[in-house]
Amino acid sequence: MALLVDKLRPRSLDALTYHSDLSDRLSSLASSPDFPHLLFYGPSGAGKKTRILATLRALYGPGVEKIKIDARIFQTSSSRKLEFNIVSSVYHLEITPSDVGNYDRVVIQELLKEVAQTQQVDLNARQRFKVVVINEADSLTRDAQAALRRTMEKYSNNVRLILVSNSTAGIIAPIRSRTLLVRVAAPTEAEIVTALAKAVSSQKSWKAVPALNARIAHESGRNLRKALLMLEAVYASTPEPSEKTPIQPPDWEFLITEIANDMIRERSPAQILNVRAKLYDLLTHCIPATTVLKTLTWKLCEHKAVDNEIKPKIVEWAGEMEHRIRLGSKVIFHLEAFVARFMRGYESWLVKGDL
Repeated sequence: MALLVDKLRPRSLDALTYHSDLSDRLSSLASSPDFPHLLFYGPSGAGKKTRILATLRALYGPGVEKIKIDARIFQTSSSRKLEFNIVSSVYHLEITPSDVGNYDRVVIQELLKEVAQTQQVDLNARQRFKVVVINEADSLTRDAQAALRRTMEKYSNNVRLILVSNSTAGIIAPIRSRTLLVRVAAPTEAEIVTALAKAVSSQKSWKAVPALNARIAHESGRNLRKALLMLEAVYASTPEPSEKTPIQPPDWEFLITEIANDMIRERSPAQILNVRAKLYDLLTHCIPATTVLKTLTWKLCEHKAVDNEIKPKIVEWAGEMEHRIRLGSKVIFHLEAFVARFMRGYESWLVKGDL
């Protein structure tokens, strides 16, 4: 059964309920004969992918929604084989090269070269080029981004790239200069409340509770996808909720709250081992390391046992470890380093009042 967030996803630019000026701009680009490379950036849950899919539909029509998933094998220079999944239609491909880690350059070079050297097969297509959507572009290695830049220069007649990232900070300047930047800001709480009300009205058995929608919009952190998932979870657990119905956080967020409490309650090598097991549990369930680190940082800062004096230091330690996570490959090392650094600093502050 499809989730509510998928069933209610708008399929056209006209159906999008917020950022109407951005929708008009994308519609104008789709009808233009000179469609540029695009770089969509903004926070999670702001609607980047929804706008990209709507733009592709404006470019090619409903045929772009007939997708399939292919598993491809790529071979590195050291004869290592990489299995990689590609979501594709006749008109476009969607890939996430960062899934193969430091070998993302191999995928970029081989796959994009193969796509860029072929012509559009549908003679009735509105556009003569194919589109390649690259997710998590800010997680690509420098080598992969350099290969991407060369592809953009050499094969611009046959292929257009749409890059998706949370920030432009991880994108090299030559790529930023060759793309049209499209910022998708997070929706306001009022816009999320409107979307939640529309979702409730689409379900015949659900009773509208405006105050509950407002609470969900606030607790979602302006993340529309998260808000819709929270709404569906509330109605699944309580068929007739009230404005005071408790809103349960996602399991992974609840586990991070437990980790924060463990780190403050006991600061010892045994506790680090206990926390390590929970961190592995989060990583094996595909929760990104940077998301774990950021959420853990805020949980620690919000804890009543943490004084305002130590909060800037916690953010500083988290920033250093996030930088190391992006540079390194073994993310668990850096997450554990943050845990140990906090325990040491917090213990020192409790005993001596010195960080």
